[in-house]
Amino acid sequence: MPLAIVNVLDETGQRSRSHGLRPEILEAQAAALGVPLRTARASWASYEAEFTTLLAGAVVDGATAAVFGDIDLAAHRDWEEKVCRAAGLRASLPLWLEPRRALVDELLGLGFRALIVAVKEDALPARLLGRTLDAGVVAEIESLGADACGENGEYHTVLVDGPDFARPLNLVPGPAGIHHTGEGPFRVATLDLVLA
Repeated sequence: MPLAIVNVLDETGQRSRSHGLRPEILEAQAAALGVPLRTARASWASYEAEFTTLLAGAVVDGATAAVFGDIDLAAHRDWEEKVCRAAGLRASLPLWLEPRRALVDELLGLGFRALIVAVKEDALPARLLGRTLDAGVVAEIESLGADACGENGEYHTVLVDGPDFARPLNLVPGPAGIHHTGEGPFRVATLDLVLA
C-alpha cells in the first residue's frame, strides 16, 4: 500500500499540473484510497525542484521508492530516475515495456473507473472530456489515431473508483467548464470537475 499520493499544483494552488484538477478532488481521491495527499505549488520552471522536495519528504516518512505509471517513454523514465536519486528513492515503473493496449484492458477488467479530464487538442477532440474510459471510448481513441493509454500525452484521466477505493468519487462538470492552455502541439483542453 502506498504511503502517500504526491501531486504538484500550479502556482496558485488551485489546479494540479497537467490534469487541471481541483485540490479537493485530489484530497477526496486520497481519502477514498486511505492514504495521505502531499502537494506542492510550482511553476513549470520550478516543478522539478518542488517535486524532488516532495519526494524527499516521503523518504523522511519511510518511503524507499516512488511509483510511476510510465510505460515506454525513455525521457520520462530518465527524469523520474533523476528526481528519485536526488531525493534518495528508487524509481519503480511497474508498467515499463508492457503492451499499451493490454494495460488499458487490464485496468478496465480489474474494475477501475477513470474519467477523461484533459486532451491534447491536436490529438483528440474536446468532446471526449468527462467521458468514462471504457472499451468503447478506448476504441474511439484508437480510431482517431491516438494511443489507447494516452502514453504520448494525448489524454489524461482521473481515477474515480476501483478495487482499492473505499467509496467512489462522484464528479460533475464545474463552473469553469472547459478551459484551454498552451499553444500549437501543446494546446490542451481541460474539463473543470467538482465533487457532487
